[in-house]
Amino acid sequence: MKKNILLATALAAALTSTFSLAADRISIGTGGTGGLFYVIGAGVAETLNKHLDDTTARAEVTGASVENNHRVAAGQMTLGLSSSSTLFEAKNGQGPFEKTGALDVAAISYLYPAVLQIATIDNNGINSFKDLVGKRVSMGPPGSNAAVIATRLLEEYGVYGVIVPRFLSYTEGVKALVNGQVDATVVLAGAPTSSLIDLDSQVDMKLLSADEDKVNNMIKKYPFYQVAQLKEGTYPDVKQPVTVINDPAILFTSGKEDQTKVYNITNAIFSHLDELSQVHPQAKSIQLDTAPNTPIALHPGAQKYFDQAKAN
Repeated sequence: MKKNILLATALAAALTSTFSLAADRISIGTGGTGGLFYVIGAGVAETLNKHLDDTTARAEVTGASVENNHRVAAGQMTLGLSSSSTLFEAKNGQGPFEKTGALDVAAISYLYPAVLQIATIDNNGINSFKDLVGKRVSMGPPGSNAAVIATRLLEEYGVYGVIVPRFLSYTEGVKALVNGQVDATVVLAGAPTSSLIDLDSQVDMKLLSADEDKVNNMIKKYPFYQVAQLKEGTYPDVKQPVTVINDPAILFTSGKEDQTKVYNITNAIFSHLDELSQVHPQAKSIQLDTAPNTPIALHPGAQKYFDQAKAN
């Protein structure tokens, strides 16, 4: 009897071990469901589920960049999507991370350009950033990088202290704008992005164009930003180029994450870019040649993959 109990215990332990291996879970911090972080993160999850054995990957809705850095560094998530600026500041304990200090994060890949888009409704009296004085502005989700960049830009114009900020998800911000509960809404994403496509289908949308000198002043303070232009026709109601701030999207992980695991994740993604590129037009920007262009050091597992890919 005792022998049978020991055998049963050993079998249970073996089954538990096998189950644990089969249930390797990869959680991916993204953003709100109306933003591109979520779309791309879900595409990455699908790719990993199809091409990594014994793995279950899932994109999780979060407050985006700032939250993702905290949670990945804390081991609560395996991967995260972040703007270039937020990842740099997290690694160096700057900006939103001054109080918590530097986080142990490492880059996996440059993904795609992400631009700050500030939308309003045509003929509502808002034609420039200075017209936002006294207006209700949805700044993006609380703790998000959209809120950080929008605050910095509005401070450059001297209007941040005289607006009424609201902190809503992109989907909620669009709904509030349509319903007259806010006067403008902010989205940080590749363009076109689903929430603003939805907005443009409901109202005569207008995107505010920044002055290049204002953006250049920001870049002197925050060198990880770039000036970019949205082309005419990016959305149906965009009839002329719009000057915006670019803050590229980066896939990252914890500096403590296992090297082999990160190598396998990187390999699965970049060996199947043809599939990932189908999830959204911006996913076509994910390319092997630009992937290592990250604002902080690559994780050794990702670095190993890119070194091998370059050699081949």
